[in-house]
Amino acid sequence: MKWRQIAAVVLAVGCALFAFFATDMLESYSVENPRAASFAFLCGLALGVTMQRSRFCFYCHIREWFEEHNPRGALALLLAIAIGIVGYTIVVGGWLPNPTAPSSLIHVGPASEVVIAAGFVFGLGMIISGSCVAAHWYHFAGGSLYSLTALIGVSIGFFLGFNSWNALYSYRLAEAPIVWLPAYLGYAGAMLLQLSVILLLALFLWRGFSRQSAAPAASVAPLTIRGAWRRLWEAEWSYWIGGLLVGLIAIAAIIRVNPLGATAAIASWTRSIASGWGLIPDRLDGLDTFAGCGSLPQNSWLNADSLLLLGLVGGALIASLASGKFAIEKITPKEALAALLGGVLLGWGAMTALGCTIGTLLSGTHAGALSGWLFGVSMLFAIWIGLKIKRAMSGVSATH
Repeated sequence: MKWRQIAAVVLAVGCALFAFFATDMLESYSVENPRAASFAFLCGLALGVTMQRSRFCFYCHIREWFEEHNPRGALALLLAIAIGIVGYTIVVGGWLPNPTAPSSLIHVGPASEVVIAAGFVFGLGMIISGSCVAAHWYHFAGGSLYSLTALIGVSIGFFLGFNSWNALYSYRLAEAPIVWLPAYLGYAGAMLLQLSVILLLALFLWRGFSRQSAAPAASVAPLTIRGAWRRLWEAEWSYWIGGLLVGLIAIAAIIRVNPLGATAAIASWTRSIASGWGLIPDRLDGLDTFAGCGSLPQNSWLNADSLLLLGLVGGALIASLASGKFAIEKITPKEALAALLGGVLLGWGAMTALGCTIGTLLSGTHAGALSGWLFGVSMLFAIWIGLKIKRAMSGVSATH
């Protein structure tokens, strides 16, 4: 057994012990709702392993469709959204039998041109940095200094977002409608509408399969314990497995903790530090009245958001070590600049939209928030036009 696999086993045992004793430990530190926080750690572990093993990345999957017409990753994203919509409908419908106003426990943000602009900026950040925020977290767990630099940029972007928030709130957000589809269509109507949109998108993407040559069928060897282990940790998981598991993890998280979000912890950390140093306004108008990632400052670094993120990084690190993929990657000054700039755009977009591809797009559409769909559409447009510009610039530079 190689050192990476040994380290993976040791780390996995450590995470299991922490998860087992987490509730009692968190109670001793007076953490609010320690049971929920410990469950958030488990959700993060599952999410980190799933994302690393299935290469679950919004930008990568969307880029594969735009550049290669490979729909598998994009279909996995739609699968994760569809499963979450059904699960959220059942769960939230049990909490609020009469859907007149959204619960503060689900991510339903203001639907306006601000979230559209935020999605566009976030999409540009993904093109420049090469990943979304959640993917940067699991790439960082795999030893990527590039992603670490991008995450530093994300924190800077949140800092800039906090300083621009009051102007945006006065300009539009104060009067922007909070559009929660179940309040207009009922739970069944909202679910059917969203699933119909997903079905149409899936049928459109499915055409990509017909344009690809069919791969020869691989011979299936008898499954042994060693073979099952290799399939679990060494072979990459199918896209659809990633989409399925992400959707199920999102449902588990909303039942026991909060909606999934990859920026809630970094948002609250940045806000707490910047506020302590007097680097952001003392009052952020209306921010704490909106549901989203990191809108409320945290009194303690040990909370559900932080433990979810810790679990995500820990799970991705375990998977990276077990698969032999862990390696410290070097970074050039040019790459560092791109990672930092892209991270800043990701952070500003995520702060302004009250979440990223996980918190606003995934958890938002799960909840039936129009803001989630607006964020997603504008993000897609930014990626589409950004990739066109990138190809054009590459063609120009190749002729000189």
